[in-house]
Amino acid sequence: MPQPLPAYGSILLAADASDHANRGALEAATLAALWRARVTGIHVYAAKMHDLRFRQMEGGLPEQFREERELERQRDVHDDLIARGLSIVAGSYLDQVARVCQAQGVRFSPSAAEGKNYRELVTAANSGSYDLLVLGALGLGAVEGSRLGSVTHRVVRRSAIDALVIRDPQRALAEGPIVVGVDGSRHAYGGLLTALSLASRWQGPVKVVAAFDPYYHYVAFNRIAGVLSEQAGKVFRFQEQERLHEEIIDSGLAKIYEGHLRVARSIAAEYATELETELLDGKPHDAIERYLRQVKPSLLVIGKLGIHADPELDIGGNAENLLRNAPCAVLLSQRQYQPSVDRLAAVTTSWTREAEERMERVPAFAREMARMAILRYAQERGHTVITARLADEATMRMCPHAARVMQNVGATHDAGRRDRAPEHEAAPAWSADAAELVASVSDESIRRNLTLRAEKKARQQGERLVGAEHVRAFMGEVTLEIAQAVLGREETGAEQGADRVPRGRSRSPTPAQPPEPMTWSAAAEARMHRVPDGFMRDLTRERIEAFARRRGVREITPELIEEKYAEWGSGSEKQTIQLAWTAEMLARVERIPVFVRGMVIMEVERCAREMRADTVTAEVLERASRAWASHGGFHSESNPGQYSSGAE
Repeated sequence: MPQPLPAYGSILLAADASDHANRGALEAATLAALWRARVTGIHVYAAKMHDLRFRQMEGGLPEQFREERELERQRDVHDDLIARGLSIVAGSYLDQVARVCQAQGVRFSPSAAEGKNYRELVTAANSGSYDLLVLGALGLGAVEGSRLGSVTHRVVRRSAIDALVIRDPQRALAEGPIVVGVDGSRHAYGGLLTALSLASRWQGPVKVVAAFDPYYHYVAFNRIAGVLSEQAGKVFRFQEQERLHEEIIDSGLAKIYEGHLRVARSIAAEYATELETELLDGKPHDAIERYLRQVKPSLLVIGKLGIHADPELDIGGNAENLLRNAPCAVLLSQRQYQPSVDRLAAVTTSWTREAEERMERVPAFAREMARMAILRYAQERGHTVITARLADEATMRMCPHAARVMQNVGATHDAGRRDRAPEHEAAPAWSADAAELVASVSDESIRRNLTLRAEKKARQQGERLVGAEHVRAFMGEVTLEIAQAVLGREETGAEQGADRVPRGRSRSPTPAQPPEPMTWSAAAEARMHRVPDGFMRDLTRERIEAFARRRGVREITPELIEEKYAEWGSGSEKQTIQLAWTAEMLARVERIPVFVRGMVIMEVERCAREMRADTVTAEVLERASRAWASHGGFHSESNPGQYSSGAE
């Protein structure tokens, strides 16, 4: 018999009378009614902060209010209004939630707290009294374009219990369908059980997805090919390495994630539930987000941490991206469930032909015992393919009787033999439309990356011609990042004493000493995963390490990263738009992180003025981009005339 499906017994609801919080109250009461749970509504107000602010503003009061007796009276009135007023407001918010719970026959307890909102909410959530936190994605401070409020973001990262974040105030969760993301982690399978429990109550469908990126290795190996010398290429055995990744690792990843889906189906079958499963390709969070916009679910359930999480991580990268960008409510699961080793091994593990032949030579009475022992041994050590050598190792340790029988049948034929790798496959041809699309990207680095991903997509689909559709699949990833890249090279060179010299002078023949490696804390590494993968992340890492060396710091921490970001921001935020910009150019510049956006705006407008243009158009941006790439520098003060016609 399978274990009972999970249930929630005590729900904590953050209330502020916003549309999202009001929907959260309805959903919390609905969930509590399913399991006869209790709902506790909490509202946090900041009376002390208001009191401090009032005292700071006293100096700006009109003269008649600054007479001592009148000032004391104003203080007394304000203190009374704040102390009683905010308490009354909190009580009103919670009374509203109480009425919602009463209508559904759900037990309710109010809780008002004074202090910093996110800190008090986290303290309550992690008190051990609750197993689900419900809160809105946005609160009363929401503005147009907001996706996730800062309080919600802070609380969810620090919460030790399941967190349900309401995205659409107009949609009930019970409408369905429910989408679950699995990656083989305990948190993912725990979330699946919660989804099955909800679906059994709501009688709605459950869709399970798994996503992996088969394009990364193709791009990486083509980049490696561009930097390896002939001798290094022979040592690295580039073509064999690439073939290994193309034919074994990438296809192996697909099998692993398809295995996760099969495990999910087998778990659901125990509860008489059918799942619709789909294997997605691409950056996991992006692929899942596109899938969500296609199927329009009411709820996404994912593990707060993924399969590669370390003990210090508070939230996984894919979970955080989906928390911010998913178009539906998100349930971040902290519940953990580990399917049996037998089930995982049977679904995710394959046997080589030689290993299968070994098993056939084991006496029938011991064969099943030996097979299960080998499966357990392989699963515990992370193997998904069982070879003859692994079978020998496992049976020797766990089934010595079967091992002795297997040892008597002789050695494996041609052990250690390597087949000659086939010749490197030629790159596919390109259609005119596809080539034109790629040519529209100004940054050569991004253009090459886009080219390789499109080729990989075409080859994966068995196409000999790269079409426009293969390119469009990745065009959404292209942004105005060349400015950031050049700025990164420029700043890193300055901070590390790079070998940049004035034009017309020779460089020193003495090679620069490589910098000592830096240590990154796990939390700092997690912070870096919020930077777009690829050259942007590499450059940002270099700039932060240079900053740390300048400060005499040997370990990179999140605090040091934020300090560096603040330094960038202080120079960029002062710059504002002065010329007219086309709508297309405004949209492109908005994609640039705030800490560098102002500098980019200033340089692009300088380029426009040198071109005698009143409006920033695509032509101006192309001229500026070419100048940055050509001069290897960003700031035009150090490169007078860099935007002149000669820059082309």
